[in-house]
Amino acid sequence: MALDTWFIYLLASIGLSLTPGPNSLLALTHGARYGARRTLFTILGGMCGFSALIALAMFGLSALLQTSGSVLQVLKWVGGAYLLWLGIQLWRAPPLHLDLAQGQARLGNIGLFRQGLLSALSNPKVLLFYGAFLPQFIDPQRGLALQFIVMAATFACVECLVEYLLARLAGRIRPWLAKGGKGFNRCCGALFAMIAVALPLGR
Repeated sequence: MALDTWFIYLLASIGLSLTPGPNSLLALTHGARYGARRTLFTILGGMCGFSALIALAMFGLSALLQTSGSVLQVLKWVGGAYLLWLGIQLWRAPPLHLDLAQGQARLGNIGLFRQGLLSALSNPKVLLFYGAFLPQFIDPQRGLALQFIVMAATFACVECLVEYLLARLAGRIRPWLAKGGKGFNRCCGALFAMIAVALPLGR
């Protein structure tokens, strides 16, 4: 993967990680209830789940690219259309409301890890998203295995950092989400739409 392509992928991964989703909501909730240090177990569980889904998406992409190089261009356009649809859905989404669910029993470290893992694995849309997102950055002229490793490691590091920051700032972010969450959703939705339009047109 070329350095400029990796930098664009890094920015896209940051935007993706900042987008409201089940695992970011879980990091906020656990950060407010258990503190940032214990929420690291939740984040680690989510990273294991995301890594498994990325590996599945990469395995499928690798198999397709070995059959035909022109498949990549088709995947880019189909993936771009899917990302555009996600951007529109996110633009229209209501603000995220964080419910601490104080009546629930407190979890141990293994329970936190398990919740993070299952939250990542139980969302089939994540696998579909990776199938649309990753082809935008693949260079078929370079080694696929190394590109996949770089993309997986980059996303895992970004997602881990963002979720940890969310856990640390949970108390301050919760009121803002209730008031300014709509504008935040629209910013993320616009980012998805720009990625969807720009990337399929690139080299």
